[in-house]
Parts: sequence; structure tokens; C-alpha cells
Amino acid sequence: MKILSIVGARPQFIKAALISKKLREIGVNEILVHTGQHYDFNMSDVFFKELNLPKPDYYLGIGSGTHGEQTGKMLMEIEKVLLKENPDIVLVYGDTNTTLAGALASAKLHIPVAHIEAGLRSFNKQMPEEINRILTDHISDFLFCPSKVALENLKKEGITKGVYLVGDVMLDIALEVSKMVDTNEVLNRYNLPYKGFVLVTIHRAENTDNKENLISIWSALKKLALEGIKIFFPVHPRTYKAMQKYQLLEETIPTNLILSKPVSYKEMIALEKAAKVIVTDSGGVQKESVYFQTPCVIPRNETEWVELVELGYAFLVGTNEALIIQKVEELFNKGVNVDISKNPYGNGKASDRIVEILLAEKITL
Repeated sequence: MKILSIVGARPQFIKAALISKKLREIGVNEILVHTGQHYDFNMSDVFFKELNLPKPDYYLGIGSGTHGEQTGKMLMEIEKVLLKENPDIVLVYGDTNTTLAGALASAKLHIPVAHIEAGLRSFNKQMPEEINRILTDHISDFLFCPSKVALENLKKEGITKGVYLVGDVMLDIALEVSKMVDTNEVLNRYNLPYKGFVLVTIHRAENTDNKENLISIWSALKKLALEGIKIFFPVHPRTYKAMQKYQLLEETIPTNLILSKPVSYKEMIALEKAAKVIVTDSGGVQKESVYFQTPCVIPRNETEWVELVELGYAFLVGTNEALIIQKVEELFNKGVNVDISKNPYGNGKASDRIVEILLAEKITL
């Protein structure tokens, strides 16, 4: 059995790590394709090393560009690989341009597509990720859902064949990595107090490409820092470029607002465990906040991971400066009192379940 896995962005490296490991351990011939959507070292290479992902069999080096340009280049290059390798199944992850290009190229060649993290919906088609995930789900043959909500979303769209509720693969890897990381060492490296700082990640286009939104978030962070709350902000390359464009880095930055280059996955896990509050527009970080019982403020108007909000551990505040400040202050000073003993994303065995299902399909391929 030959499986071709397509990745290209930081969250996909994380999601693919355990599945790739398990496939190879049982002798499946896995071909790993890296589109190069994330090409910064800390966003790409370091993740392969940390998570023990094998070196990609193909590196396409697509890089940045407009959505049409990037997706078009990926389609062309992925198709070449598919024609050469002729895999039995193609695995795609999440909701990036890499996801859509991989699924579309495969479907056009009548190669079965397996979508890991299927069924997510923000119901906001202004988001490129929403378009990517909807289209990918509708052309996939195997749809692996991380939660019951994702399963129900697919049912409402008439997708019931080949759908499996397996749990979240990011929970699997987060739990495994959390056992290996030295949290105190990471905190000492960045001079951060345990449960005494706010961790921030911002990267979505709706925030970085919208001047008003980014300025509002940035202003809230500065005011919180001036109030004495220590904030640690690893800055995504896209966010850094936007901050330069809007001249935000030319302003005086409070000493309590610490900017950093992107951190590694292991470092991020340690920081999520040790933070008092997380402010993020990242879906993956939202989920990890619940895994490690760190309350989360989401500067967006909606989230694909509605279970987090329903649990009362994550809070949608939009990009209103006052609301961001108010909720961060509240959580930093009072915390939350929520029972999260029943994790909506499974038991940390999603990767095992996915591999079992794919192997069972070998009989019919």
C-alpha cells in the first residue's frame, strides 16, 4: 500500500507527525510531499527535526504569493508527483491552500483523498480557510472528524459516506510532546514566570491583512503591558511584515511586552502549559489551551472549534480593543472554574484510529 501525505504549513507538520510515524512502523510505503507553503526555518525545518518527521521525499518550494498564484503552482507541482508516484490514497490535513491543492489534484486524477480534520466550519466564507475546508470535504473519500460537532456539520451538508469520528490528532501529539519538554528550562530561556504571563499568537489574514484589526489588537497588548501584565508574543512572519507595513514597530514598546521570533513546537507546548492566559487566533493553539487548562481569548468573531467556547474555556471577543483588555484582565486575575474532564476531542488515540481505518481500506484498493 502506498500513501502520499501532503503538508506545507506548521500545523500540518504537527498533525502528520504521529500518523507518519505509525504508517512507517507497520511497513506502509509513505511518500511525504512538502509544498513549501511555510518556508521560514522556525516555521518548517525545525518542526521536522523536533517531531521526528522524515525528510520529505519531495520539496516543492512554492513559497508565498496570492491565494490563486500559490494554489495554482501547488496544483501543477503536486499533479506531477501524483502522476509519477501513483499512490493508493492521498492524505491532506487541515484547511490551507496546500490542503485544497492536494485534494483537488488527487480528485482530478481519481486518486482517493483522505481529509484529516474534516467537518470544521466557521460559517464565514470571507476566510480563505473556510473555502478550502468546504471544497476539500466535498471531494474527499475519507473524512476524519475531530469532534461530534464536525461530524454534524458534514451531515447537514449531505456528507455521510466515508465519515469517521476519530478525535483530534493534535491532542495525540500535544500529550506526547508535553511529557518530553522541560517547561522550566523554556521559561528560564525567555525570562518568564510560571502562570505569570500572557502568551499571544496572531497570524490569520483577517487580522494581519486588516490594518484596523491589527492596530486594535496591538493597542490592547500595549495597554495590558503598561498595566503590569507580562506578555510574550512570538511573531509570525506574516504578522511581522504587517506590523512593519503599518509602522507599529516604530512605536515605543512597553518593557512588559516581549516580542520574539517564532518558537519551536516543543517550546510552544511548554509556554501554553505555563501561561496564565492565551490570546490567539490560531485554531490549534485554541485547542491546546484546553488540553493544558489555560483559558483562551480569541480575537475573532467566530471559531471553528465551537466546543471550546461552549466549555467556557475560550472566549470570542472580536478585535475590539476594550473587550480584549477586559477579558484578559478578568482571566488573568480570576481564572476560570470549569470542569473539562470530558475532552470533546477524544482520548489521544486519533492517530491510531486513522491508521486502522486506512489499513482496513487496503482490502478494497
